[in-house]
Amino acid sequence: MNIRSLTRGDGVVIGAAVLLFIASFLDIYSIDGAPDSIELPSLWGSGPVVLGVVLAGIIGAALVVVSRGLPQPPKVAGLDLGQFGAAFTVFAAWSALGNVFDPGGAVDNVGSSSDGPSAGTGLILALVATLLMAAAALATPLVPALKGALIPAPRPAAPQPYGAQPQGGYGYPGAQQPGGYGHPQPGQPYGGQPQQAQAQPQPPAGDFSPFWFAVPVPRPLFAEDGSPTPIAELAPGTWYLAVEQRGQALVAQTQDGRRGVLQDTSGIQRG
Repeated sequence: MNIRSLTRGDGVVIGAAVLLFIASFLDIYSIDGAPDSIELPSLWGSGPVVLGVVLAGIIGAALVVVSRGLPQPPKVAGLDLGQFGAAFTVFAAWSALGNVFDPGGAVDNVGSSSDGPSAGTGLILALVATLLMAAAALATPLVPALKGALIPAPRPAAPQPYGAQPQGGYGYPGAQQPGGYGHPQPGQPYGGQPQQAQAQPQPPAGDFSPFWFAVPVPRPLFAEDGSPTPIAELAPGTWYLAVEQRGQALVAQTQDGRRGVLQDTSGIQRG
């Protein structure tokens, strides 16, 4: 699971899930005039509230977050895992709303008395948490501000020329590795040829200069021949090398050296 693929909306979902978990340990009821010696139950004291609000909300939040970190989320009943989780959060919010309106259930309708307990702090806080959770889960794919990366990709020290390999492995354009064409080996005089000279690919002609970039959300990389099937998926938090520009699209190089066309270049972070 790649945590750098999480969005700001996912961060709101995680925060709401934490708030719901805290609320589950608070009072489910509030009784006017009750003495301090009475110990009121928490949300865990009610089976319908635990199943319909607490567990449904936490499970829904977990499904939404996990689906965002997987390259290809599985489907449940024909729905993506994230959509299934969003449905759970909406159900939790609906259940919390019903329990806030009638915390005593049918008990306060017994006999001629309609007096019953009112919603406690735990129920009210659970309603706020589930409403926030459901709103974030539904709005994240639609609101650009929520689609931004939760953990921004680290800035590179300096952009590398085309063909140079980073020191710490592909994905960070920090420093050049020693050796190779144009870099003398230890003990070799300046201007001498390295032991194993490797020819580097030349940059494309024109005014375009290769640069490093990172994507804000997972983006498909298509073949250069125009095939509609993606050959790879670019993940947030990893630096890729743009080697050519074709209109609004970029030709990018993946970790294993494959090249493909990135059609959606909106919001990319240049190194």
